Amino acid sequence: MSSLKLSTKINKYDTLRTVIAILIALIISAIIIFATSETPIYSINNFLFGPIQKLKYFSNVLEMMIPLTFTGLALCIIYQSKHFSLIADGCFFMGAIVASYVAINFTLPKAIHPVVAMIFSGIIGGCIGVLPGILKIKWKANELVTSLMFNYVFYFFGLYIVNYYLRDPEASVFASYRFNKSFALPRILPGTRLHAGFLIAILFIILAYIYIYKTKWGYEIRTVGDNINFAKYSGINTAKVIISSQFIAGAVAGIGGAIEMSGMYKRFLWDVTPSYAWDGVIIALLAKNNPKYVPLAAFFLSYLRIGADMMSRRADVDNEIISIIQAVMILLIAAERFLAYWKQREENKLAKEKYLNAKKEVQ
Repeated sequence: MSSLKLSTKINKYDTLRTVIAILIALIISAIIIFATSETPIYSINNFLFGPIQKLKYFSNVLEMMIPLTFTGLALCIIYQSKHFSLIADGCFFMGAIVASYVAINFTLPKAIHPVVAMIFSGIIGGCIGVLPGILKIKWKANELVTSLMFNYVFYFFGLYIVNYYLRDPEASVFASYRFNKSFALPRILPGTRLHAGFLIAILFIILAYIYIYKTKWGYEIRTVGDNINFAKYSGINTAKVIISSQFIAGAVAGIGGAIEMSGMYKRFLWDVTPSYAWDGVIIALLAKNNPKYVPLAAFFLSYLRIGADMMSRRADVDNEIISIIQAVMILLIAAERFLAYWKQREENKLAKEKYLNAKKEVQ
């Protein structure tokens, strides 16, 4: 009973830390707005309430949620095994490139075309995702460093593919040929750009939660993350678990790239990497690596970004203020000593309770 109480208290502690970190970040941003803006109330009003003023604006929040959800899920899966790879960025970007190739060069029925693109993108994303894990297992290479290096490799490799095989020479900007119309995902909200990728993202949230918390493979990933030595002595093939989890995470990110292309674009236009993996880090931190909290974290981050963008267009505050909010949140959530005294107090209280109960039983 005491251990259950302790677990409940720790969960409340983690939630409290996250909420307070968000509030502190928002208060700091409000102070900056009041110090720099000539119309601070108007600016804050647009920042906090702009995204819900019209259906079109709110749909923009939901649209931005989709890629954030996929990279957030990918990083949740990776971080469950305590391997801090950021290869999801390269997987997402190459997933978009592969999907663009399928969109331009394949002629398929409307219902099948985007699905085929997602399958190819998922396979390529998975193959890319395992590379830092292989280097970690074979040569003890730091997966954070190698994943960041691989991101640059695949970014420039992707641009090479677009430049030499997909680029439209008649376009006035850097762009691929137009996608076949059968590649586009259907809209699910009339008058907006919100597409069926939103429903696919919900499906992947459910599947990721089931995979991590309801299957043998998910249990093995969590065991490896909690204590890799214990996992080895228990007979778990830790190398296989690490590789498989990174393949699945890379596949999820790759599919996210395909869905972003299919839902939001008519041709490939990215001349710089969108860096969704860094956003995925924030999502995973806010969600505590639990897929069921990813949609809340993705919605929160998306809402802030749309609000900041509306504030920058309507008022005199740059939307880069969102970077300050993100930085403060990451610093406070990642800081182990932030509100640690509360957790220590609850642990001491429960330990004292347990001691007194044991003493009574002896007497």
